[in-house]
Amino acid sequence: MTFFQAIVYGVVQGLTEFLPISSTAHLRIVPALAGWDDPGAPFTAVIQLGTTLAIVVYFWRELLNVTVGWLRGLFDKSARGSLESRYGWYLIAATIPIGLLGVLFRHQIETSARNLWVIAITLIVIGVVIAVAERIASRHRSEEELLGSDAAFVGTAQVLSLIPGASRSGVTIAAGLLRGLDRSTAARFSFLLSVPAVVLSGAFEARKIGGAGKPSVGITGLALILAFVVGLASIAWLMRWVSKHSMYLFVWYRLGMGVLLIALLSTSVVAAKP
Repeated sequence: MTFFQAIVYGVVQGLTEFLPISSTAHLRIVPALAGWDDPGAPFTAVIQLGTTLAIVVYFWRELLNVTVGWLRGLFDKSARGSLESRYGWYLIAATIPIGLLGVLFRHQIETSARNLWVIAITLIVIGVVIAVAERIASRHRSEEELLGSDAAFVGTAQVLSLIPGASRSGVTIAAGLLRGLDRSTAARFSFLLSVPAVVLSGAFEARKIGGAGKPSVGITGLALILAFVVGLASIAWLMRWVSKHSMYLFVWYRLGMGVLLIALLSTSVVAAKP
């Protein structure tokens, strides 16, 4: 991998991680169109740490309050009913499904699931799911009304993000909307929920960086830094967007990209496998 490719991948990761259009899909589509080698699942997982750092920076107050509230709740019974204490437990519980299934199906995730046919179909299917969520959701519940059952539902939905093309933010925000959460609450919980899952995934895959046939540590670091910078701007924009607009813009993008990718695969313009 060249430094130019690393720059492109870092920018693509930063732009697409928080938008509900799937960063993993775009990190497969871009090299396929450019005639480059697939950067691979380990590289993708590690540079996602850059966008996770963007979440930590953007939501540092919320994360600090949740951490302090959760720790207080461990030792002080009177603090266990606070939103911060409950939020901490919600994030932990909602991370368990993707943690277990991510380890169980890690081979498929790194190989057969990165087939562009799978990505194209997933882009379309999850796009429809997001559209349905927007159509039928009541969006009447705020963050203070978040329940354990909401966390369980969103955490289960997050498992779908293991499929390239699904989009972690897309499936979790849609799940939150289906539970009646307003867009800002659904988006905030989605982003905070991504922190433990992405950190665990990135830490697990980091050992493969720099190995034979893998991107070097320096190149990966460059992509990670760019993913952080661009991701920080992306998350700030999206939080403003969802507070005032629907997610149909991303639905149409997903449907269009999915159909375009199917057309390119059908005419052999791009190859389905890495």
